[in-house]
Amino acid sequence: MRVSVETCVARHIGDRKDQQDRVAVLTHPSHPGALLVALADGMGGRNGGGAAADQVVVAAHRSLEAFTPATDQPEQVLDAAIRSAHGAIRMSQFTGEQDPHSTVAMYILYRGKAYWAHCGDSRVYHFRDRQLLARTRDHSLVGELQRRGKLSEEEALRHPQRNVLAACLGGDRPPRIEHGECGDVALGDRFLLCTDGLWHYFGDSELAATLADFPAVEAARRLLGLARQRAGDHGDNIAFAIIGFVAVKG
Repeated sequence: MRVSVETCVARHIGDRKDQQDRVAVLTHPSHPGALLVALADGMGGRNGGGAAADQVVVAAHRSLEAFTPATDQPEQVLDAAIRSAHGAIRMSQFTGEQDPHSTVAMYILYRGKAYWAHCGDSRVYHFRDRQLLARTRDHSLVGELQRRGKLSEEEALRHPQRNVLAACLGGDRPPRIEHGECGDVALGDRFLLCTDGLWHYFGDSELAATLADFPAVEAARRLLGLARQRAGDHGDNIAFAIIGFVAVKG
Protein backbone atom coordinates (compact mmCIF):
# COMPACT_ATOMS: atom_id res chain seq x y z
CA MET A 1 0.00 0.00 0.00
CA ARG A 2 1.34 3.40 -0.99
CA VAL A 3 1.16 6.24 1.51
CA SER A 4 0.76 9.89 0.57
CA VAL A 5 1.24 13.08 2.58
CA GLU A 6 -1.60 15.58 2.85
CA THR A 7 -1.11 19.02 4.37
CA CYS A 8 -3.35 21.91 5.29
CA VAL A 9 -2.69 25.27 6.94
CA ALA A 10 -5.18 27.68 8.47
CA ARG A 11 -5.15 31.11 10.10
CA HIS A 12 -7.76 33.34 11.69
CA ILE A 13 -7.40 36.78 13.23
CA GLY A 14 -9.79 35.89 16.04
CA ASP A 15 -11.10 38.94 17.86
CA ARG A 16 -7.82 40.83 17.77
CA LYS A 17 -7.08 43.92 15.70
CA ASP A 18 -4.03 42.41 14.05
CA GLN A 19 -2.93 38.96 12.90
CA GLN A 20 0.48 38.19 14.39
CA ASP A 21 0.51 34.41 13.88
CA ARG A 22 2.28 32.93 10.88
CA VAL A 23 2.38 29.44 9.37
CA ALA A 24 3.97 28.11 6.19
CA VAL A 25 4.62 24.78 4.46
CA LEU A 26 7.91 24.86 2.56
CA THR A 27 9.50 22.37 0.17
CA HIS A 28 13.16 21.98 -0.72
CA PRO A 29 14.02 23.39 -4.16
CA SER A 30 16.05 20.33 -5.22
CA HIS A 31 15.01 17.55 -2.82
CA PRO A 32 11.25 17.00 -3.30
CA GLY A 33 11.07 14.64 -0.33
CA ALA A 34 12.06 17.36 2.14
CA LEU A 35 9.16 19.25 3.71
CA LEU A 36 9.43 21.92 6.42
CA VAL A 37 6.54 23.47 8.34
CA ALA A 38 7.17 26.69 10.28
CA LEU A 39 4.73 28.22 12.75
CA ALA A 40 5.13 31.34 14.90
CA ASP A 41 3.08 33.38 17.36
CA GLY A 42 4.43 36.93 17.37
CA MET A 43 4.26 39.40 20.24
CA GLY A 44 5.26 43.03 20.59
CA GLY A 45 2.77 45.62 19.47
CA ARG A 46 0.82 46.20 16.30
CA ASN A 47 3.69 45.66 13.88
CA GLY A 48 6.35 44.15 16.13
CA GLY A 49 4.73 40.77 16.71
CA GLY A 50 3.89 40.18 13.08
CA ALA A 51 7.37 41.22 12.00
CA ALA A 52 8.93 38.85 14.54
CA ALA A 53 6.80 35.96 13.30
CA ASP A 54 7.75 36.83 9.71
CA GLN A 55 11.41 36.43 10.68
CA VAL A 56 10.69 32.85 11.76
CA VAL A 57 9.26 31.95 8.34
CA VAL A 58 12.10 33.71 6.49
CA ALA A 59 14.73 31.91 8.60
CA ALA A 60 13.00 28.57 8.03
CA HIS A 61 12.96 29.12 4.27
CA ARG A 62 16.67 30.01 4.18
CA SER A 63 17.70 27.09 6.37
CA LEU A 64 15.72 24.62 4.26
CA GLU A 65 17.26 25.96 1.05
CA ALA A 66 20.73 25.48 2.59
CA PHE A 67 19.92 21.93 3.71
CA THR A 68 22.25 19.39 2.09
CA PRO A 69 21.04 15.87 3.01
CA ALA A 70 24.43 14.31 2.35
CA THR A 71 26.08 16.32 5.11
CA ASP A 72 23.39 17.98 7.23
CA GLN A 73 21.06 16.50 9.81
CA PRO A 74 17.43 17.69 9.97
CA GLU A 75 17.93 18.69 13.62
CA GLN A 76 20.70 21.04 12.49
CA VAL A 77 18.33 22.70 10.02
CA LEU A 78 15.78 23.29 12.76
CA ASP A 79 18.39 24.65 15.15
CA ALA A 80 19.88 26.93 12.50
CA ALA A 81 16.48 28.32 11.55
CA ILE A 82 15.41 29.00 15.12
CA ARG A 83 18.70 30.61 16.13
CA SER A 84 18.76 32.69 12.97
CA ALA A 85 15.21 33.93 13.62
CA HIS A 86 16.16 34.77 17.22
CA GLY A 87 19.14 36.81 16.01
CA ALA A 88 17.08 38.67 13.42
CA ILE A 89 14.40 39.52 15.96
CA ARG A 90 17.03 40.75 18.40
CA MET A 91 18.57 42.97 15.72
CA SER A 92 15.18 44.47 14.89
CA GLN A 93 14.84 45.67 18.47
CA PHE A 94 17.70 48.09 17.89
CA THR A 95 16.20 49.58 14.73
CA GLY A 96 12.63 50.25 15.87
CA GLU A 97 10.51 51.25 18.83
CA GLN A 98 8.76 47.89 19.11
CA ASP A 99 9.76 45.06 21.46
CA PRO A 100 9.24 42.05 19.18
CA HIS A 101 9.25 38.44 20.35
CA SER A 102 7.88 35.19 18.99
CA THR A 103 7.25 31.57 19.83
CA VAL A 104 8.19 28.96 17.25
CA ALA A 105 7.33 25.39 16.30
CA MET A 106 9.03 23.74 13.32
CA TYR A 107 8.71 20.33 11.70
CA ILE A 108 10.75 18.56 9.05
CA LEU A 109 9.76 15.47 7.09
CA TYR A 110 12.57 13.78 5.19
CA ARG A 111 12.94 10.21 3.90
CA GLY A 112 9.99 8.96 5.90
CA LYS A 113 11.20 10.38 9.21
CA ALA A 114 9.83 13.37 11.11
CA TYR A 115 11.71 15.81 13.31
CA TRP A 116 10.47 18.83 15.21
CA ALA A 117 11.62 21.58 17.55
CA HIS A 118 9.97 24.38 19.49
CA CYS A 119 10.52 27.33 21.78
CA GLY A 120 7.65 28.88 23.71
CA ASP A 121 4.09 27.62 23.96
CA SER A 122 3.28 26.90 20.33
CA ARG A 123 2.83 23.14 20.16
CA VAL A 124 3.60 20.11 18.04
CA TYR A 125 1.34 17.06 18.46
CA HIS A 126 1.93 13.59 17.02
CA PHE A 127 -1.10 11.31 16.81
CA ARG A 128 -1.37 7.82 15.37
CA ASP A 129 -4.99 7.10 14.60
CA ARG A 130 -6.64 8.19 17.89
CA GLN A 131 -3.61 7.84 20.14
CA LEU A 132 -1.37 10.70 21.29
CA LEU A 133 2.24 9.65 20.81
CA ALA A 134 3.98 12.95 21.56
CA ARG A 135 3.26 16.54 22.54
CA THR A 136 5.74 19.33 23.10
CA ARG A 137 6.12 20.84 26.57
CA ASP A 138 5.03 24.46 26.91
CA HIS A 139 7.80 26.87 27.87
CA SER A 140 5.49 28.91 30.07
CA LEU A 141 4.87 29.66 33.72
CA VAL A 142 1.88 27.34 33.94
CA GLY A 143 3.74 24.68 31.96
CA GLU A 144 6.52 24.70 34.55
CA LEU A 145 3.97 24.52 37.36
CA GLN A 146 2.28 21.55 35.68
CA ARG A 147 5.57 19.70 35.37
CA ARG A 148 6.12 20.20 39.10
CA GLY A 149 2.69 18.76 39.83
CA LYS A 150 1.30 22.05 41.16
CA LEU A 151 -1.35 22.58 38.46
CA SER A 152 -3.67 20.27 36.58
CA GLU A 153 -4.41 20.67 32.88
CA GLU A 154 -7.75 22.34 33.65
CA GLU A 155 -6.23 24.66 36.25
CA ALA A 156 -3.52 25.68 33.80
CA LEU A 157 -6.11 26.72 31.21
CA ARG A 158 -7.81 29.02 33.74
CA HIS A 159 -4.68 30.38 35.42
CA PRO A 160 -4.51 34.21 35.31
CA GLN A 161 -0.84 34.06 34.21
CA ARG A 162 -1.30 31.36 31.58
CA ASN A 163 0.14 33.64 28.87
CA VAL A 164 3.44 34.29 30.69
CA LEU A 165 6.25 32.63 28.73
CA ALA A 166 9.39 31.12 30.23
CA ALA A 167 11.18 31.14 26.86
CA CYS A 168 10.71 32.68 23.41
CA LEU A 169 12.65 34.17 20.52
CA GLY A 170 13.93 37.72 20.84
CA GLY A 171 14.64 37.61 24.57
CA ASP A 172 17.89 38.43 26.33
CA ARG A 173 18.81 34.75 26.65
CA PRO A 174 19.54 32.31 23.81
CA PRO A 175 16.42 30.42 22.71
CA ARG A 176 15.46 27.33 24.66
CA ILE A 177 15.08 24.70 21.95
CA GLU A 178 13.59 21.27 22.57
CA HIS A 179 13.58 18.54 19.94
CA GLY A 180 11.43 15.53 19.15
CA GLU A 181 11.33 12.94 16.39
CA CYS A 182 9.47 10.00 14.90
CA GLY A 183 11.77 7.34 13.48
CA ASP A 184 9.40 6.13 10.77
CA VAL A 185 6.08 7.75 9.99
CA ALA A 186 3.22 5.36 9.32
CA LEU A 187 -0.22 5.23 7.77
CA GLY A 188 -2.61 6.96 10.17
CA ASP A 189 -0.03 9.37 11.56
CA ARG A 190 -1.16 12.97 12.00
CA PHE A 191 0.99 15.89 13.09
CA LEU A 192 -0.50 19.16 14.28
CA LEU A 193 1.47 22.37 14.78
CA CYS A 194 -0.59 25.12 16.40
CA THR A 195 -0.51 28.34 18.38
CA ASP A 196 -2.28 28.71 21.72
CA GLY A 197 -5.22 30.36 19.98
CA LEU A 198 -6.19 26.85 18.87
CA TRP A 199 -4.93 24.36 21.46
CA HIS A 200 -6.41 26.32 24.36
CA TYR A 201 -9.87 25.04 23.41
CA PHE A 202 -9.19 21.33 22.90
CA GLY A 203 -8.16 18.30 24.86
CA ASP A 204 -5.81 15.75 23.33
CA SER A 205 -8.54 13.18 22.73
CA GLU A 206 -10.79 15.58 20.80
CA LEU A 207 -7.89 16.67 18.59
CA ALA A 208 -6.93 13.05 17.97
CA ALA A 209 -10.49 12.06 17.01
CA THR A 210 -11.00 15.02 14.68
CA LEU A 211 -7.73 14.46 12.85
CA ALA A 212 -8.37 10.72 12.57
CA ASP A 213 -11.96 10.98 11.34
CA PHE A 214 -11.63 13.66 8.67
CA PRO A 215 -9.29 14.62 5.81
CA ALA A 216 -6.92 17.43 6.67
CA VAL A 217 -8.96 20.24 5.07
CA GLU A 218 -12.23 19.19 6.72
CA ALA A 219 -10.49 18.64 10.07
CA ALA A 220 -9.06 22.16 9.82
CA ARG A 221 -12.50 23.63 9.13
CA ARG A 222 -13.99 21.85 12.12
CA LEU A 223 -11.21 22.79 14.52
CA LEU A 224 -11.27 26.41 13.44
CA GLY A 225 -15.05 26.62 13.75
CA LEU A 226 -15.08 25.05 17.21
CA ALA A 227 -12.24 27.25 18.45
CA ARG A 228 -14.05 30.39 17.31
CA GLN A 229 -17.30 29.20 18.87
CA ARG A 230 -15.68 28.39 22.21
CA ALA A 231 -13.73 31.65 22.32
CA GLY A 232 -16.87 33.75 22.27
CA ASP A 233 -15.82 37.33 21.60
CA HIS A 234 -12.36 36.94 23.14
CA GLY A 235 -10.54 34.77 20.63
CA ASP A 236 -6.81 35.08 20.08
CA ASN A 237 -5.08 34.84 16.71
CA ILE A 238 -5.07 31.27 15.42
CA ALA A 239 -2.59 29.50 13.16
CA PHE A 240 -2.07 25.80 12.63
CA ALA A 241 -0.86 23.17 10.18
CA ILE A 242 -1.93 19.55 9.75
CA ILE A 243 0.34 16.93 8.19
CA GLY A 244 -1.34 13.57 7.59
CA PHE A 245 -0.29 10.24 6.08
CA VAL A 246 -3.05 8.58 4.10
CA ALA A 247 -3.42 5.59 1.78
CA VAL A 248 -3.25 6.20 -1.96
CA LYS A 249 -6.11 4.57 -3.82
CA GLY A 250 -5.48 2.53 -6.92
